[in-house]
Amino acid sequence: MQTTTLYDQDFYAWTQRQIELLQAQQWNQVDIENLIEELDSLGKQQRQELRNRLGVLLGHLLKWHYQPEARSKSWFYTIKEQRERIHDHLAENPSLKPYLPSAITKAYQDGLNLVGRETPLDPRQLPQSCPFSEAEIFNQPVELEE
Repeated sequence: MQTTTLYDQDFYAWTQRQIELLQAQQWNQVDIENLIEELDSLGKQQRQELRNRLGVLLGHLLKWHYQPEARSKSWFYTIKEQRERIHDHLAENPSLKPYLPSAITKAYQDGLNLVGRETPLDPRQLPQSCPFSEAEIFNQPVELEE
């Protein structure tokens, strides 16, 4: 018979209880198994956040590059915002920097999907691996024509 735990009933209450136990150094009462699972999940969320933002950025860079006639203020500011948010995310999580090349590779597919959803372009006709260097992804200026 499975026992229902505080972790299963009320996650927030469980987190608060774990904090209390850790602060009181009551190690034998800490829910180690679930705490490990949650810490692992938090690390995965940080990588996912990076990939998600990169996917949006790469999709908009593709749109910007392959549809110059359709460039818009919205695309310009999406590129700007995602670059800033990725920069901040990496500054807050510097150990993610070695993961960046892999994240770019994975996120590029999301970028292609974004292009497929939002433009008449056929993603199958675009490069199937990221054509942008890290410098181009993060530093290449995009100019909004007035």
